[in-house]
Amino acid sequence: MKKFLLSLLAIFLIIEEWLWDLLTAFGHLLSQWFNLEQFEQWLSQTTAPMALVAFSIPILIVMPINLVAFGLMANGLILQGILMEVLAKLLGTLLVARVFALTKPQLLTFTFLMIIYTTITRWLQWAHDKVTETTVYRWVKQLRT
Repeated sequence: MKKFLLSLLAIFLIIEEWLWDLLTAFGHLLSQWFNLEQFEQWLSQTTAPMALVAFSIPILIVMPINLVAFGLMANGLILQGILMEVLAKLLGTLLVARVFALTKPQLLTFTFLMIIYTTITRWLQWAHDKVTETTVYRWVKQLRT
């Protein structure tokens, strides 16, 4: 059972790595397309409180999409709700990751965010170490290269 669960986690981690790379590249492309370089430069040098506000905005943008997805599923439109939730997850990951990357030094001056970040990073490193030992992970990584 442990090997099966680790294999599932390996598949999830591989998909997450692929999506992270794809969304990061897409975020850079959107930044250039919308000519946001100056805004991103300002954001990367802003104060810690302003960085926290900026980090909260993508969450507030995605939350209504999550509510719509929940509403769709509650009304029996399961496929549409799932697709809406996937859209919310991708958009949320794109926006939150972009803002976090730009404001990380300022955000980590807040103790509660530093504790959360450190805890999650430690857990992800542990999970990554366990998953990279699996045959499934090594096999898929070889396919990608």
